[in-house]
Amino acid sequence: MTGRIVLAATPIGNVGDASDRLREALATADVVAAEDTRRLRDLAGRLGIRIAGDTVAHHDHNEGDSAAALVERAAAGDTVVVVSDAGMPAVSDPGFRVVEAAAAAGVDVTVLPGPSAALAALALSGLPTDRFAFEGFLPRKGGERAARLASLATEDRTLVFFEAPHRLAATLTAMAEAWGGERRAAVSREITKTYEETRRGTLAELAGWAVAEEPRGEIVVTVAGRPAEAPGVPALVAEVLARVAAGERAKAAVNDVAATAGVPSRELYAAVLAARASG
Repeated sequence: MTGRIVLAATPIGNVGDASDRLREALATADVVAAEDTRRLRDLAGRLGIRIAGDTVAHHDHNEGDSAAALVERAAAGDTVVVVSDAGMPAVSDPGFRVVEAAAAAGVDVTVLPGPSAALAALALSGLPTDRFAFEGFLPRKGGERAARLASLATEDRTLVFFEAPHRLAATLTAMAEAWGGERRAAVSREITKTYEETRRGTLAELAGWAVAEEPRGEIVVTVAGRPAEAPGVPALVAEVLARVAAGERAKAAVNDVAATAGVPSRELYAAVLAARASG
C-alpha cells in the first residue's frame, strides 16, 4: 500500500502556534524532510517530542534530486513529512517539486495547515483582503526588480511580498518610484515574536522609515493595488446625455451619475449644459 506526502506548516515564531497534529506527524513519520535538519532538531526539542523516523535535508540546492527520492519512499509505503524552516512548505520555500513529482506518480499528498507569514501580514496590513496576489521575493538585481515592478503597475489586487531586511529600504524606494510614493502599504516584521511590529503608511513614508531605522527580522511587505481611476468628465457627460435621450430627467441623471462617480453634481450639470449648448 502506498504511503503519502504530508506538507506540514511549522511556527513562524511562537512555538505555541504548533498544532497537536504537527507534533504527532513529526513524532510518527517514517521520514521527515527538512529545509535545515538542525532547525528541525531544535523545533522537536521545543515541542517536547522525539523524531523516530529518518531525517533528510530538503532545500533549494537539492530539491530536484531530493523530491524524487521522497516520492519513492512514499510510493513504497512510507509517510513522508515535509517541513520548511518556518511557515508553509512550498510557499517561497522548498516543497513545490515534491508535490509536483507526487502528483505525477499518483502518490497521495495531504497538508497540515498552520502558520503563514504571508496571510498573517495581509490580515495585519489594514489593506483590502478580498482579492490579493502573493509575489514572494522580488529579484535582487535592480534592473530585474524594476522590470517586475513595472509588470505589476496595473495590478489592482493587494500585493504581498517577502523581503530580506538589508534590501527593504531599496525595495520600498523602488516601489515608490514605480507606483507612486502615495500608494498605501504596510511592513510587518517578526510576526508572532517578541518584537513583532507592523508599520502602515505610504510607500514614501515607509521607505524613509526603513532608511532611518534599518529594521531587522523576518519581513513581509503588503502593498495596496492600483486605485481605480475615476471616469473623466467627458465620459460622465456622455452617460448623462444618453440617459436623458432615453427619457430620464437631466437633473435626476446628473445627481445619480455624480453621486456614483464622486464628483460635484453642480460641476457635472454645468458640463452637461455646455455640451448640450455646443451640440
